[in-house]
Amino acid sequence: MRRLFPVTEGTAAQAPAGAGPADGAAADREWGLAELAAAYAYPEPAPGAPRPWLRANMVSSLDGAAQHEGRSQPISSAADMRIFGTLRALADVIVVGAETVRQEGYRPGRVRAEFAGARAAAGQTPVPAIAVVTASLELDFTLPLFTSPLVPTLVLTGASAAPDRVAAAEKAGAQVVIAGEGMGVEPVRAVQALAGLGHTRLLTEGGPRLLGQLIAAEVLDELCLTVSPTLTAGGAQRIAGGPSVAVPHRFALASLLEEDGFLFGRYRRP
Repeated sequence: MRRLFPVTEGTAAQAPAGAGPADGAAADREWGLAELAAAYAYPEPAPGAPRPWLRANMVSSLDGAAQHEGRSQPISSAADMRIFGTLRALADVIVVGAETVRQEGYRPGRVRAEFAGARAAAGQTPVPAIAVVTASLELDFTLPLFTSPLVPTLVLTGASAAPDRVAAAEKAGAQVVIAGEGMGVEPVRAVQALAGLGHTRLLTEGGPRLLGQLIAAEVLDELCLTVSPTLTAGGAQRIAGGPSVAVPHRFALASLLEEDGFLFGRYRRP
């Protein structure tokens, strides 16, 4: 892996030791997990009550597809999955839409020995919680995501959610969090509710409809985007869907890595 663009001065992540010069002249090699964790570290919290930081992690083909035949795996790579795992290990909670849970077969987080010490030192639970965003709560509550997580799965929904579905979620062991006045979830309230539970290092893995809602609500702080050197054609979704924003949101490039033609960019809200 090569660093193509240095981490912006003043951000929390520093160039990993041994990664070579920032101009990308370093020899190609596989970075260790500790190096990736340093490169993708969350910003240091300000004194006092820490502000929640929401980052998204998505992958896109060269022609803008976020999926192939409904799943992201076909346009991913081994390096992409290393970064995927590292971002999960750094987060307090992973926020994901209900449709993505169904399509991708989400499972509970698993303990990774490589990150156990760092998570304990940061006061984090052994694994990040999964927070499922859903208006209908039409989920299979017999799946391991709900019945056997190390940390209870959170279900984010609206105050008008069907009582029988709320009861089914709670019976399965999920923690239901109300984050909206009506049926749906309001992104600002969702971020506030998670922060109220002590989750300030937030990660979302989409899907596109959820990411579009987060963008529109202006709660997204950072986008980690993998550009896959693949072409899919067809009518696959982009990484973000839903209505357009009135004015495009400009983010700043914080760092850019490359391996086997895959580009791994980090973009932050200025």
